[in-house]
Amino acid sequence: MIDSVLWYWPLHTTGGSVNFIMLINWTVMILYNYFNAMFVGPGFVPLGWKPLSFGWNTVKIDMSAARRDPLPIVPFGLAAFAATLFALGLALGTTIAVGMLFFIQAKDRIQYYQLDEVFVFPYDMGSRWKNFKQVFTWSGVPEGDGLEWPIREGCHQYSLTVRYKVIEDYSGSCCPLNKGIKTFFTSPCTEEPRIQLRKGEFILATRGLRYWLYGDKILDDSFAEGVSRIRGWFPRNCVEKCPCDAETDPAPEGEKKNR
Repeated sequence: MIDSVLWYWPLHTTGGSVNFIMLINWTVMILYNYFNAMFVGPGFVPLGWKPLSFGWNTVKIDMSAARRDPLPIVPFGLAAFAATLFALGLALGTTIAVGMLFFIQAKDRIQYYQLDEVFVFPYDMGSRWKNFKQVFTWSGVPEGDGLEWPIREGCHQYSLTVRYKVIEDYSGSCCPLNKGIKTFFTSPCTEEPRIQLRKGEFILATRGLRYWLYGDKILDDSFAEGVSRIRGWFPRNCVEKCPCDAETDPAPEGEKKNR
C-alpha cells in the first residue's frame, strides 16, 4: 500500500485513484477468499447425490490400447532450459542477497570497525523482566516521555549517536577518487545522498560502514535560512571522533528537538 502511494501516480489524479482502488480491491479479495478457504471450504455436493456404482466383475479393461499408444513426451528444449537456469539464478541471488543483508545489519554499529569496545544497547535494562516492565505498566502508558527513556546504567540518552569533527574537505561526490581506493570502491549502494563537508564542521553520526558514515550536520548561523537539516553519507577518513561526552557536554535544547 505504501509503495503504491510512493511510486505510482499521485492519489489526486485519475490514474492514481484507479490504481489505488484496484489495489484495495485485490487486497480485500485475497483476504475474503483466504478466509473462505479456511472456514467454508470448497463447498458441498448437491442434496441427494450418490456416486455411480459399477459392477467391476463385468468390466473388461483392454490394455492393448495402452500398449499401442506411446508415452507422452514433455518438451524441454533450449529455451525451457535457459528459463530454468535463469529462475534458479534469481532464487540463488535472492538467497545470497538476503543472507548478506542479515549479516550486514547484524554488524551495522557505528564504532564496530574502529574501536575494540563492547557494544551495550543503552535501552536494554539488563533482564527481560525489567524490559517488560518498561512497556507493560499498570497505567497502560510506557515509561518515558517520547523523547527520553529509561536507560541502562553506564549509558546516556545519546549513546547511539557519536559526534565527529570534520578534518578534511569533501565535495559530496558519490565515488571520490582522492579519499582512498577502498573508499572509492565501497561507496554505499543506496539512494541516500552524500553531503558536502568543510573542515571544522561537526557531524552527528548514527550509523556507518567500514569506510563510510551516515549522519546529520550540526547547523549554525553560517548556513542559509530555511535549511533545517542536512544529512547523508560521507567518507570516514574525513572526520575524527570528538573527545567530548554527551553526559558532560549535553546538546542544546533546540538541537535535541532537531534530533
